[in-house]
Amino acid sequence: MKKIVLLVLSLALFSCSKEVFNTKWTEEKAPENFITRFETNKGTFDIEITRDGSPKAADRFYQLVRHHFYDNTIFYRVVPNFVVQFGNGDTIQTHKWDKFKVADEKVKMSNLKGALSYARAGEETRGNDLFINLNDNQRLDTVNYNKVRGFPAFGKVIKGMEVVESLYGGYSNETMDPYDTLSPNRAAFLKRFPKLDLLHKVYILKTK
Repeated sequence: MKKIVLLVLSLALFSCSKEVFNTKWTEEKAPENFITRFETNKGTFDIEITRDGSPKAADRFYQLVRHHFYDNTIFYRVVPNFVVQFGNGDTIQTHKWDKFKVADEKVKMSNLKGALSYARAGEETRGNDLFINLNDNQRLDTVNYNKVRGFPAFGKVIKGMEVVESLYGGYSNETMDPYDTLSPNRAAFLKRFPKLDLLHKVYILKTK
């Protein structure tokens, strides 16, 4: 009898657990315009997404936000007067999503101050890491890197840019070499870089 009760409890807990990934999520299409709110330990800021800027990027961002991908993450790279970068270091989640890369697109929306773009390391490598421009970085619109040209922006901070600018940037690029240790040991990474700021929650505030 005890075994049956334990089995029932296990099934109940499993059924109530948060779903990490579903391939159907990758088919969701974003609205033409929508606003996302970022709640951080420094305050909140809002980014308006314009799908026309980079449709495939906007769709993926919409999917990730809807399914809480960026909740409880870290602003792991902040380079003053350049960019703030963030993403999800949970390999269980990222490995699922990374099978569905964001296809390359031409730059239509410039990397001006406050603009949001996907980081990438070459052809067909846009995945889940994003950056917000802290300055007018138009050179990122045309730079050629590993056979791909530019970083297509698809959103812009419309409220709370002062919060973005307040994120701790004292480590600059120092965090990038040990970045691979973030996933297996987040606590150790934060112990090494204790002043990094946290992204508590991202959600869709309004659609147009």
